[in-house]
Amino acid sequence: MSRGKLIVISAPSGCGKTTIARATLARNPGMEFSVSATTRRRRGSEVDGRDYFFLSREEFEKKIKNGDLVEWEEIYGEYYGSLRKVVEEALTKGRILLFDVDVNGGLSIKKKYPDDSLLIFIAPPSIDTAMRRLRERKTESDEDLRRRFERMPMEMEKGKLYDFTVVNDRLREAIGKVDAIIQRDLSEKQTRKATSSEGGQGGRSKQ
Repeated sequence: MSRGKLIVISAPSGCGKTTIARATLARNPGMEFSVSATTRRRRGSEVDGRDYFFLSREEFEKKIKNGDLVEWEEIYGEYYGSLRKVVEEALTKGRILLFDVDVNGGLSIKKKYPDDSLLIFIAPPSIDTAMRRLRERKTESDEDLRRRFERMPMEMEKGKLYDFTVVNDRLREAIGKVDAIIQRDLSEKQTRKATSSEGGQGGRSKQ
């Protein structure tokens, strides 16, 4: 069985990351969403284990201490992270996991799994555009907006370390570009696997 793949999509707030991630999942039925753990409160119709693994702060900090998280970060006073057992199981069983995480989380995944991960950064046409989109959503308080705006320069800078950057100027085009990057990477992975297998068989036949 071939090893799985970790695909990470990250972006500053207001850049369409979640919309693009959902569209990517819809286009790729064999892909699975990596459910993160968090200490934030459950919202509306969210379901534990489907949208997030909702943990108490004590439970989350215990997992940090025990090394049970591949990546984690405290954002706006709440913890978010990816469970190591979920990631390891997916890789071992040859599954493709899609992560919708912040830039620091994505870089942590790449550091731990450099050969198994693909990082795609979604950038806005400009920071002003991202800020306008955030305001138009009307889902954040003024304080939340301020904190998100303050993070943007850091996120844009660290996004340069990702494997690919896609500018979300037109959503449909951005979705198509992200999917093309993923399909190309998976195709190259299969080619490398086939080449490796042929090389191994050739070596044995000569003995």
